[in-house]
Amino acid sequence: MFDSLTTRLTHVLKTLRGEARITEDNIKDALREVRMALLEADVALPVVRDFIAAVREKALGADVIGSLTPGQAVVGVVHRELAALMGEHNDALNLATTPPAVVLMAGLQGSGKTTTSGKLAKWLKEQHKKKVLLVSADVYRPAAIKQLETLAAQVQVDFFPSSAGEKPVDIATRALDHARRHYNDVLIVDTAGRLAIDEVMMREIRDLHDALKPIETLFVVDAMQGQDAVNVARAFSEALPLTGVVLTKLDGDARGGAALSVRHVTGKPIKFAGVGEKLSGLEAFHPDRMASRILGMGDVLTLIEDVQKNVDRKEAEKLAHKVKTGKGFDLEDFKQQIVQMKKMGGVSALMDKLPGNLAQMAQGAQQVDDKSIRRIEGIINSMTRKERAKPELIKASRKRRIATGAGVSVQEVNRLLNQFEQTQKMMKMVAKGGLQKMMRSMKGMFPGMR
Repeated sequence: MFDSLTTRLTHVLKTLRGEARITEDNIKDALREVRMALLEADVALPVVRDFIAAVREKALGADVIGSLTPGQAVVGVVHRELAALMGEHNDALNLATTPPAVVLMAGLQGSGKTTTSGKLAKWLKEQHKKKVLLVSADVYRPAAIKQLETLAAQVQVDFFPSSAGEKPVDIATRALDHARRHYNDVLIVDTAGRLAIDEVMMREIRDLHDALKPIETLFVVDAMQGQDAVNVARAFSEALPLTGVVLTKLDGDARGGAALSVRHVTGKPIKFAGVGEKLSGLEAFHPDRMASRILGMGDVLTLIEDVQKNVDRKEAEKLAHKVKTGKGFDLEDFKQQIVQMKKMGGVSALMDKLPGNLAQMAQGAQQVDDKSIRRIEGIINSMTRKERAKPELIKASRKRRIATGAGVSVQEVNRLLNQFEQTQKMMKMVAKGGLQKMMRSMKGMFPGMR
């Protein structure tokens, strides 16, 4: 989402020249460019004004220490102010109350409330071992109740049934009573949205809030809405005592202004970010990490958390031994690494979290999509166990059989075998301590890399 903003900001700050102190003269042009970059990213004008003023105040007169350039010194100031703009640190979900803790989801229709309710239920169940109950108070949107029921089944949490003929407040109070009697730790209430803000909707959600007295009232906003997101955020903030914000579609191709504006406008912390359509695509929002990603510094901490969450430790230890010895790495191991990568959102998701200089080493990796990864899996699955263990056995007739089984051309099979051969060489380089050679060889590992 932030690609354009990242490119503009890194270019501006790299070209900043000056002496041992940052002055009005050597920062003026840079701040003008930063201002334009933020406006083009759809950040609200009042937010841009406050941000530029804060950066100017903190940067002016600052000493450029040691070998830093003025540009690098300003990057530090911009990073701190970006993080401050988005809330400085992650605010955890507050569940410190007598169970069930009620979480009320609010937002416009299409903002992703229902899907986010399912994602949050999965997150609470897996990360905090909570017994969650989901209920839909959306009696207007066709199939909204059925959608939430399906999501509850997918993430294996409790679901409280409701119907379109009931009143939202009645549904919610019955669900709360059910949660108490069945010892649920958390009740998540998905509410109705409208295509635009109207008084009827606001009155309904205020009534729900009064009846349930939720410990968390989360405002769900589509990050792709741009300037509209700011107006919606302001209206909800005035109507409800919000406790936090969830930004959805943060992995989309919009300009990202909502992420930088909504915290400033509502005064409420961004607690979660929705990334991707999978039910595992909900991340705790860390402003400092997001600021690093915007400035092209990557987000290695989140990447490490993804690895810890998704990678099988025993398999990783087995692979580590093979890398260390340079022996035994076969096509089955190659497939396992691709499966693990897919669990973490694919190559492009990994590249998005790497610092800019490392991401450039894998230039073109963003072109690797799920289709490419599925194709590789399909080819390897079409091989026999013996062929996976000893790829040198795969000659012309076997290649034709494998290609037919996977529904691809023989050229695709050849390409995969070449990629595997390169990976094997890389493993041997690591075993011999040739890390620099390994990094150069990575460029040919996956389809789309150059």
